[in-house]
Amino acid sequence: MSVRRIYWSMFGVTTSDDYRPVAWMGRYPVDVTTMLVGVHIICAILIALVFAAGHSGVVNYLMFDSAEVWSGAQIWRLVTYAFIHLPLGSALLWFAIEMYMLFVFGREVERFIGQRAYIGLYLVLVLLPAAILTMWGLFAPRTAMAGSGALHFAIFVAFATIYPNVELLLRIMAKWVALILAGVGTLSALAAHDWQTLVVLWTSIGAAFLFIELRGAGPELVWWNNVKARIGPKPKFHVVQKTSARRVVEPDDVYASVDPILDKISKSGIGSLTAGERRQLDRARNRLLKESQ
Repeated sequence: MSVRRIYWSMFGVTTSDDYRPVAWMGRYPVDVTTMLVGVHIICAILIALVFAAGHSGVVNYLMFDSAEVWSGAQIWRLVTYAFIHLPLGSALLWFAIEMYMLFVFGREVERFIGQRAYIGLYLVLVLLPAAILTMWGLFAPRTAMAGSGALHFAIFVAFATIYPNVELLLRIMAKWVALILAGVGTLSALAAHDWQTLVVLWTSIGAAFLFIELRGAGPELVWWNNVKARIGPKPKFHVVQKTSARRVVEPDDVYASVDPILDKISKSGIGSLTAGERRQLDRARNRLLKESQ
């Protein structure tokens, strides 16, 4: 992959199909996040109409229920629960806020990691909490849930992992907003002895954070780098560069020299770069910015 393609991707001008919109509606791009928001809204409207018609019992067949998954083999519940938005009390108001947050932050995550990885992240966040609660149902009273609050909060956690220092409302950085909201949710669940909600919340948070870390983004974690170094392939030899007089590097040389660094990022993550490689990457970025002006 060329240097120009990588940097255009970093600045929002992408050439890979995985980073382009799925379709266009006039001048407006339609990406995976937009489609997910549309599906959730359609499901919420249909469920509200079902309740209005007096057939709310139908919705029970779509909620997650560990007992029904085990005894009735109703495995569709592992997925459909996330699209159940009950029109009770102020639930629809919170649903509207949830969809807005998904649209704003989900699109940024999708643009950064690409469509295929984003779909993979979404599936993990849907299936993993349900799978854990299903296993929990073998040793404890039956577990049940509906809705996608924890799922879409985890999408925001993924955004905060990628862009931890972006300032949001009241100029609070994204990482602190994520920690504050996670703390509020944790304390609320502890106070109510709601262990199921606590498990779902932190399973979703942990899955989103580790997924982004595995993509080579997010904060550099020493312990995580040590784990990857232990389980990763060991180099068979080490090349020591011969010291020579410094020379002026031509633009084409700079672009070509960054390709091995990009390969290293794709294999071992950005945290594996040395200080010299980071400086080399920054020089190529600055040169590209000057050319584009």
